[in-house]
Parts: sequence; structure tokens; C-alpha cells
Amino acid sequence: MSQDQIILFSLFAAVFGFLLWGRLRYDIVAFSALMLGVVLGVVPVEQAFSGFGHPATLVVALVLVVSAGLVRSGAVYLITRTLVDASRSLGTHIAIMGGIGGVLSAFMNNVAALALLMPVDIQTARKAGRPPGLSLMPLSFATILGGMVTLIGTPPNIIISAIREERLGEPFAMFDFAPVGGVAAVAGLAFVALIGWRLIPAREGSTGGEAELADYIAELSVPADSRQIGRRIAELEETAEKTDVAILGLMRDGQRLYGRARNSELREGDILVLEAAPEALDEFRSALGLAVSDPESHEKLTAAGDGVDVVEVVVTETSRIAGRTAQAIGLSWRQNAVLMGISRKGRRISRQVRKSVVKPGDILLLLVPRDTAQDVTEWLGCLPLAHRGLSVTADEKVWLAIGIFAAAVAAASFGLIYLPIALGLVCVAYVLTRIVPIGELYDQIEWPVVVLLGSMIPLGAALEASGGTELIAVAIVGLTEGLPAWAILTVLMVVTMTLSDVLNNTATAIVAAPVGIQMADRLGVSPDPFLMAVAVAASAAFLTPIGHKNNTLILGPGGYRFGDYWRMGLPLEVLVIAVSIPAILVFWPL
Repeated sequence: MSQDQIILFSLFAAVFGFLLWGRLRYDIVAFSALMLGVVLGVVPVEQAFSGFGHPATLVVALVLVVSAGLVRSGAVYLITRTLVDASRSLGTHIAIMGGIGGVLSAFMNNVAALALLMPVDIQTARKAGRPPGLSLMPLSFATILGGMVTLIGTPPNIIISAIREERLGEPFAMFDFAPVGGVAAVAGLAFVALIGWRLIPAREGSTGGEAELADYIAELSVPADSRQIGRRIAELEETAEKTDVAILGLMRDGQRLYGRARNSELREGDILVLEAAPEALDEFRSALGLAVSDPESHEKLTAAGDGVDVVEVVVTETSRIAGRTAQAIGLSWRQNAVLMGISRKGRRISRQVRKSVVKPGDILLLLVPRDTAQDVTEWLGCLPLAHRGLSVTADEKVWLAIGIFAAAVAAASFGLIYLPIALGLVCVAYVLTRIVPIGELYDQIEWPVVVLLGSMIPLGAALEASGGTELIAVAIVGLTEGLPAWAILTVLMVVTMTLSDVLNNTATAIVAAPVGIQMADRLGVSPDPFLMAVAVAASAAFLTPIGHKNNTLILGPGGYRFGDYWRMGLPLEVLVIAVSIPAILVFWPL
């Protein structure tokens, strides 16, 4: 073993050790290792930052922006509100949510897909009166499985495609992963929905901070061109139930309608009085095409075109608005802001929200011009609540967002345009059409992941250039000498899965993909089946909460312990290997 190989193996061992230790964030660990590699001379200075311009790094960043656009446009709400129902049995709910999660994660980052669906799942569990832990782990596993199907579904696929392009001159296409990944995903989803959830220990879990906060009393108005005009309030109850909104009453011409409100036909300008959490309120508004109750102020607010922020503030004794109404202090014309709702636990709000006297202790839900939240909060003299990532869904752009994304995916799939360029054009289109506000563009990118990839790619290239990956390949080939091809692929998958269960799956893919290519070279066969084996195995991290971010995301809300994951994860990993090996040999023969 050469000196460079010893240094690089030591650096990788240190990275893996620190990642397992978990006290330092993974991006800091990876970047520190890269800098040490440069100082020690094993990573050429001119290649030190090559990973940050690598196609894999760029695609991961672009996918996160595209995912944000699909959320902001209401595309995800369009799916969930029509398919999710709290009255279904747990097994049926898991099958439907898992199917939705699998499909979404095939076309967007699987972490983003889980982040979108997790609040829906928690909310459904609360309505059904069961612990969220019974369905959150199946949902997490389903989104991981769905990511295996396409090139952009999960970072390991992107990395492996980029490595194939470097080594073999051509990347994998968008749906090249579908035959093997699809078989693994379908088998895995069937297991999770039919058997896997029964293996999870029943344990009460937290529903997260957002679910603990009080709901708001808010108002939405019926605009002139609304499709709800002529419908009775009773006909809106089904949508209200699905979105977890309570319809409290109806206001018409400044007067509250009592008793007969439920059977009243809606007219232009009517105001629905609601009780809901901010996210539920936005979903209800988006589903029915309603508007905020102060349309003139809202039109003024959005006229500049820079977008709006949703903020929550707590009223104190010394706040400007304490003891007064939003209308009296001129919130609209002085600060160009709109009061959407008031949260006043245990006390009744009987007047219109903007005409209600605000009291100390109230929590206000405000729409403010982009990047003015701090100024408005200070002017009011209120205290800001911790930012929860609230936003206003641009539901009128839902089909535009879907159409732009579908066109880009189709163009990339048919080889008309290089995938990173296609995704880049989607991002540009989303910004130009204001589906993603330009002020939020860079907020959507998970920079620690970018730093991790940008740091690990040069280290992986250095390990390969030094002959380190060949050493690993020789060791595995030696271990499997005389065994049939399926046995060799199985060993590779087991080793890769083991690494992925304790390390970041992107780091695992960076190390394991070159090893797979070297193994194919030693055996004199096609490298593609080995790359497919690595792709599936790197994503199949189901044994621990640290192997995949999705598993980490559900740890607290689901009330899980470290040892809970293997109960469903171990048989699932065995199943993935059992169905993937034959699929690889059929669709990617040696």
C-alpha cells in the first residue's frame, strides 16, 4: 500500500468515524478532510474545489429548488387533498400515503417529498386518534424507495450517473434506474403496506411543535369570479374536514349570519369565518380558490410583484396594536400588511378579524411584503415567533409549475437536453414566473449537502487515482472468487448497504461506485450491473435513524428509539436484495 493510499484511507476512516460520532456536522467533517487532503498532498490543489462544479452537486441543488416550486404552486396539495382521508384503516392509509410518497420522491428530492407529506400524515394520525409513529416510518421508507426509480429521485443515483459519465463517457438517462429501482420500490412498498407497519412498536410520539400551537381565527372572502358562488356552506364541509379547517360562520355586509349560515348560498364578497392552523388555512384557500378577507389591501400588497411573507407575532402589553384594531392603527396603509388571523386561546372573537380589538397575549398571523417582516414586527412592537417556513401557495400557477417541470423531464428523458441544463431552465422559469420568489431562491438549497458533495467528490477521485478503490475491489473479488455473478453482486450490495446504514448515503455512493467499476474490470464484465447494485444499496438505508435523512426527520415526531428501525428495516433490506439481484441480471446483463 502506497503512502497516498494510507493517507486517503486514514482520511476516509476519520470521516466515517466522525460521522458515526455525530458531534460535528457532516459538511464540516467532509470539508475538513478535503482541506487536510490538499495540505497532505493527496488531493491536487487545482482539483480541490472541482466537486462544487460537479454535475452531481449542481443537480442536487437544482432539484431542491424545483421541489420548492412544486410546493409553492400547490401541486402537492392538489394530490394530497384528493387522496388522503383520516377515516381509512391504518393499512389502507399507509398504502395510499406510501404510494403518493413513492411517486413524488421519484420526481423530486426524496427528503423534500417526506418534508411535504409528514405534516399531512401527522395531522391524519391526530384526526384518527392513533400514534403518528405507526405511519411515519412506513412513509419515510416509501419515500426512500420511490427515489430509487429515477435519476433525480435521490442523490446516490445522480452521483453514480455522473461517475459513469466520467469513466465510461455516458451518464445514465432519467429512467435507466426504473427497471431495477421500480421492482425494488414496488416490492418494498407492498411489504411496508401489508406487513412492515405491523412490526413497529406502538409508542406515543410527539406531533411536533407546529401541531402544539393554537389555531387561528381567520377569514377568507369569496372573490367575484369564484366557482364557489351559489354553493351552500354545508357543501364545503368535506374540503374543510380534509384540510383540518373548522368553518365557524359566515359574514355578509358586515353582519354575522347565525343559524341559517350552514344552508346559505355563497355570494360574491361573503366572508367565511374559520379556525385553522396557518398551513391548513392556506391549503383550504388554495383548494377552493378563496381570497383573504381584505382584498384591497392584499391586492396592494402583491402589486409590487416582489412576493409576500407570512409571519407570526405575539402581542405584548406595550405593543402599538394592543387594545386597538388593525384597522385603527392603519396596518394596511402604513405598513402595507394584512392581518390574516388572530390566535386567542380560550377567548371568543366575535367581530371581523381586522376590526377586532387585539389583546396582549394574542398571536397574529400577518401577510407582509417580502423582506419587511422585521420592520413590520418592530413597528407593531410585537415579538416574532420562531420562523416555521410558512408561505402562501400560488395556486393559480399550479398547472404552469407542473407543465414546466413535465416538459423539462420529458426533454431530458428523450435526450433532447442535458438533465442539469433542463433543471436549470426549470429554476429560471420558476423564478421568472414568480413560482419561487427570487428572495427565497437560495434558501431552498440545503447548503450542508452541497458542501458534503463538493468535498467528498475530490476525495473520492483522489482515492480512485491512487489505486485505493482497486484495492477494495480486489479484496471483494478475492473474497467472492469462484462464486456465481449473483453472489458477487449480493456481496457488493451487502457491503454498500452496511456502509449506507451508518454513513450518509451520498458519501457511500461516492466510495462504492468506483469500487463497483473496478470489480467489473477485474472480472472482465460490464460495469453497469455493478453500478445498479450500488445505486439500490446506497439508497436502501433502513436499519438506523442516521443512514438516511428521512429516517432522522421522523425520529422525534414518531417517538422512535434508535433500535426501532431494524424491526421493519432488516426484512425490508433483505427483500430489496432478493428482488434487485434477479432484476439486475435481467435488465443489465453481465
